Amino acid sequence: MGEMLGIEPLHFDTIHWLPGWVESSDEYKIRRVANELEKDRWIIEGSYRRILWRERLDAADTIIFLDFNRFLCLYRVIKRRIMYNNKTRPDMGEGCEEKLDWEFLRWVVYGGRKKRKNNLELMAYLKDMGKNVYVFTRPRDLEKFIGELEKKC
Repeated sequence: MGEMLGIEPLHFDTIHWLPGWVESSDEYKIRRVANELEKDRWIIEGSYRRILWRERLDAADTIIFLDFNRFLCLYRVIKRRIMYNNKTRPDMGEGCEEKLDWEFLRWVVYGGRKKRKNNLELMAYLKDMGKNVYVFTRPRDLEKFIGELEKKC
């Protein structure tokens, strides 16, 4: 989407993870996100609720929430691990070669789902507040949305 719209997206994982899977400080992330929010147009990928969450929601005109099935997500995480073996993904912090551990697998299947109901309620609230909110539960619906966006660009 960033390429289509001519906007360099900020991937939260690129600022959260320093080389060698070292977590960056919240202060660093806050500075980076604050700089993005000062721009006229921006795309931020990822949630990281601790980091200027309310400010991002207030400033955003469009929010896209992916609510895919946990087993699809698990499949994609494993596929991604195979695809990027001994490599760093483009949306990951430099020097963080793709890895997979039980903690992350547990988060994909269980932990990341704990706030699902709250997230969906928040998306409904934001939509009621006049934000453009898109919730996708199936990859094909997201692909259709991107295809339609591409036609407009």
